Amino acid sequence: MANSLGRTVVIAPHPDDESLGCGGLMALLRAAQVPVAAVLVTDGTMSHPNSQKFPPAARRALREAEFADALRILGVEPTASLLLRLPDGATSNLGPEAVEAAVASLVRYLTEWKPATIVVPWRRDPHPDHRTTSRLVHAAVARLPNPPRVLEYLVWAWERAAPADLPRLDEVTGWRLDISAVTAQKQQAIAAHRSQIEGVIDDDPAGFQLAPQMLVHFARPYEVYLEALPLTTATT
Repeated sequence: MANSLGRTVVIAPHPDDESLGCGGLMALLRAAQVPVAAVLVTDGTMSHPNSQKFPPAARRALREAEFADALRILGVEPTASLLLRLPDGATSNLGPEAVEAAVASLVRYLTEWKPATIVVPWRRDPHPDHRTTSRLVHAAVARLPNPPRVLEYLVWAWERAAPADLPRLDEVTGWRLDISAVTAQKQQAIAAHRSQIEGVIDDDPAGFQLAPQMLVHFARPYEVYLEALPLTTATT
């Protein structure tokens, strides 16, 4: 499946989502010499909001550096990325002007990059930034003259999904992508997000860390992708 996707853009709400949800796919695409780029939607600063050692600008710089390191491990050139730098944890509160600016930036980027496939968070992934990311990307795709294929990936749904969050058989088809050939590479990319795993930011006890039980979902030799079913016209 991976080789058939063509030029691909992976959309990550936060630094680490790209590696957790799509690290295997990106590594497989690059191994096949398929061009891949990534969009990082938020600035990632709310993972440790009370840190004094790493004030907001330093947190953003650290997390963007980890994002770039992870992309390099996966074979993706970080300079091809788009950094939207929307407020971490607050994208659902964006006003109309900010939403329009974000969508316009995505449209410009996608128009220039011309992907055949875009990979976005699952529309009901249970994190507000993930849901907003999905809405922004779909709004941008609707403005493109030749819309790319859109695939969706799960992150927080593995841990937190309520029944209403889960995919329905009447809206998407799904499959497992075998990433066994690149699982070690994916794990290295996840580990590059050291601030989220190793306690690099050590002066905010309430700060976010990826729990071992969460990481188990992303150590599997496969990734799951969903694709919307084509709309059907009712007949009478």
